Amino acid sequence: MLKIGLTGGIATGKSYVLSVLSELGCEVIDADTVAHRVIEPGRPAYLGIINQFGHKILNEDGSINRAALGAIVFASKNAREKLNAIVHPRVYEAQAEWFEQVARRDPGAIAVVDAALMIETGSYRRFDKMIVVYCDSEMQLRRLTERNGFTREQALARISAQMPSEEKLKYADYSVNTSNGFEDTRRQVEKIYEELRALQTIPSNPNL
Repeated sequence: MLKIGLTGGIATGKSYVLSVLSELGCEVIDADTVAHRVIEPGRPAYLGIINQFGHKILNEDGSINRAALGAIVFASKNAREKLNAIVHPRVYEAQAEWFEQVARRDPGAIAVVDAALMIETGSYRRFDKMIVVYCDSEMQLRRLTERNGFTREQALARISAQMPSEEKLKYADYSVNTSNGFEDTRRQVEKIYEELRALQTIPSNPNL
């Protein structure tokens, strides 16, 4: 089984790239989705977050209001680090369980994890190959303001809170530039998929 890390800045097109990889036959999981599950009421990270950030971040039903939490952590590096320290270990545990399930089901699978912060946290080291998704900076800003309804200043704050794409690309085994639309992006992803499939067919050297 190949373990592939997929990362990139906010609003660069990771979700579309992940969807194409899934369509092509990869096993995929979105770390954001996992993170949302581990902070649900009754889950391990839930109480840790409330203890750290207070009840002001809760909805009326007791669930965590991600928008309220996001407003806090994107305004403060210290708050982000505290949140990450609570959530990331739980996400890693869930990902490890998922890898085990995939390996049992299909030992020859290409298993792809989409996570925005895997380089920043150092978790990229757990993967066999890294794919970095990026796009033109103005396009990234426009996508974020249109998609999330942020002001330009709010969008810039979200983008600047993450590692720049130029830095992320230094860790890439493969890169996807989504600046030129869906068709061009899909062609790039299909090429990467074929290269990953080729890696699966290379026999190991019994003398190593």
